[in-house]
Order: sequence, then C-alpha cells, then structure tokens
Amino acid sequence: MSDHPISSPEHLFGIDALVGEEDRAIRDTVRRFVDDRIRPHLADWYETASLPARELASELGSLGVLGMHLEGYGCAGTSATAYGLACMELEAGDSGLRSLVSVQGSLAMYAIWKHGSPEQKDEWLPRMAAGEAIGCFGLTEADFGSNPSGMRTRARRDGSDWVLNGSKMWITNGSVADVAVVWAQTDERIRGFVVPTGTPGFSAPEIKKKMSLRASVTSELVLEDVRLPQSAVLPETAGLGGPLSCLNEARYGIVFGSLGAARDCLETAIAYSREREIFDKPLAAYQLSQAKLADMALELGKGMLLALHLGRLKDERALRPEQISLGKLNNVREAIAIARECRTILGAAGITLEYPIMRHANNLESVLTYEGTSEVHQLVIGKALTGEAAFR
Repeated sequence: MSDHPISSPEHLFGIDALVGEEDRAIRDTVRRFVDDRIRPHLADWYETASLPARELASELGSLGVLGMHLEGYGCAGTSATAYGLACMELEAGDSGLRSLVSVQGSLAMYAIWKHGSPEQKDEWLPRMAAGEAIGCFGLTEADFGSNPSGMRTRARRDGSDWVLNGSKMWITNGSVADVAVVWAQTDERIRGFVVPTGTPGFSAPEIKKKMSLRASVTSELVLEDVRLPQSAVLPETAGLGGPLSCLNEARYGIVFGSLGAARDCLETAIAYSREREIFDKPLAAYQLSQAKLADMALELGKGMLLALHLGRLKDERALRPEQISLGKLNNVREAIAIARECRTILGAAGITLEYPIMRHANNLESVLTYEGTSEVHQLVIGKALTGEAAFR
C-alpha cells in the first residue's frame, strides 16, 4: 500500500488544471462553508427531516451563491462553470442543500430574471439574491410530471385580474417561500405568474414521511381562487418554452451537483477502507476493494470532464438542451451507482448516519427523477440522434 495516496479521486484526472483560478476560489469558498457550517448538522437534519431553511438562505445569500450566475440585481454574475462547481460542493454536503440553492436561483429567480417585467425584477431579485426572500417554482402536478403540458392548474381572466385554481406537487421550498412562480393553463397558452405566498387562497402544506431529501422542504401548493393583478403575469413568455428554459438551468446544476454526492461517498469509502482491518490487513489492500474503487474513480472523473465541457459550452452560450440531457442522464446514473457500491465497502456501517453514504444514496433517488427522469432524457437524446419524437 502506498504511503502517499492522492488526496482526492479528482486528482487522478488533473481537474484543477482545467478550472480557472477565480472559479477554483469560488469552489473552495463554498467547500469551506459546507464543511464548517453544514456538514456537522446534516445527520441530525436528515434524521429529524428538518432544515433551518430561512437561516440558511440568509447565510447562502451572504455567501453569494443565490442566483450567482445571473447578472445584476445583487447577483454575483459568475461564470456558469463556477455555478456548477458551487453546486457540486453544496451537494457534496447534501442534495437538499443544493436543491434549496438550485430552486432559488435557477428556477424561481431565473424565471423572473429571464421572463419577468422590470417591476417584478426590482421587487424580488435583490431580496432573493440576499436570501431575504425565498422562492419556489410551481410546475409539476400530482398527475403531470414528465408531461407538464397537460397541467390542470388554470388561470382565468376576471376583469383586469387573473384568478388561479389548481395544485402543484413536489415543490422544493414551498412551505417557506415568500414568492411562488406558478405556471397555469389559460385561454392564451400556458402562462407564468409571480404569486406572493401571502395572497388569499394560497397555501403550501409540507409533504411529510419522505425517505429521500429529508433535509429539504418539500411541499404541495394549493391555489383556491387566488386573485392576482395583471402585473403578476410574467410578460416575456407564453407556452411551455418558458418553464422548460428554467428547467434547463436547474438540470445544468444537477450535472455538477450529483458528482458532489458521488465524490463524498467515494472519499468516505476510500478513507474507511484504509482504516478498516479484515484478516489482519486493511480492506484497501484487497484486490476486489481496489477494483471497486478504481472503477468508481474512473466514472467520477469521466463525469467531471463531461460537466466541465458542458460548463464551457454554457459560458460560450453554445449549450443545447440535449447536451444538458447527456450530462444529467450520465452523471446522476453514475452517481447513484457509486453511492450504492460505496455502501458495500462500508458493510453494515454504510447504512448508518454516522457516514453520509446511505443519505446520499437515498437523496440521489430523488435527483434521478426530478428535473426530468432518466427515461425522458433518453428520449431527448434519441430525438436528437434520429429526428423522431418518441415521447408519446
């Protein structure tokens, strides 16, 4: 056994040489925040299914990661690559933490930033960037996930107002949000609405008894005759393209984020295998253990190279939706496989919250299906390859 193993599987691939100095500094700042502020509490938050979301939002706002890749309105205006690396470090802590940041910045804030009116941007974006206001994104419904065009939530005109009725499901941040971006059917195609959560008729009961993303607020949104002025409509989009543009932003963060969970599992398994003795020698000294670790490091590194390539394309404004599907399909699939394999290295210890592996594995079950299931991303890639849409 080598006396001087590498400190991280990423170093096998020389990843740092592919990342600019400023982006590395942002990544390292987020990593320190997660290590110092978040990691000591994650097991308790997960076990009790609780998260101090408002407190964390304020701290994350001070850190500068909320809407960090957006320009203006108090947002940091970082590169897309820096945002991806931040997502990786956040999810190395917990997928729920990355989800809080991703929904805030890439769904709720991005929807207002990209499609909103100047008044909507001025009212919400500076407060959301600072973590003073929390946002959520209401697209998915109980019966309409992969096929959001069939949504039943409806907005009808009543004079100069709009009246919304319906419900949304599996909404991160919903019960703690100050504003919800809600998508609804109208007589004029699907439209987005900026809904202050204090509006009469709006409620957001929290979803309980989750086995995944327990350190995250997940809610239903219920809209019962929610009356909004015309100024609540997102003016710059109509149709399904609006919400899908936001989902592409969030999916991009997952391409990096899922690898953070995988890396944390792999680093934990490597450290455990070096310390755990079986038949009078370290578990790490057995060929079968090293074969597992080598294969996992290979897939992690390949995923990182793919993520960084997509990050560069996004920074060059050349990233296409089907390329984001490539990243999410591969990296989440490999991350969950790595988490499961790492659990075998830890044996029975791997199922406890003393180690992060089972927590990550359970969380990745949600990441596997939200922001587009693996099957949907396969069909997106299939359409790009063949020109044939096979969704129906």
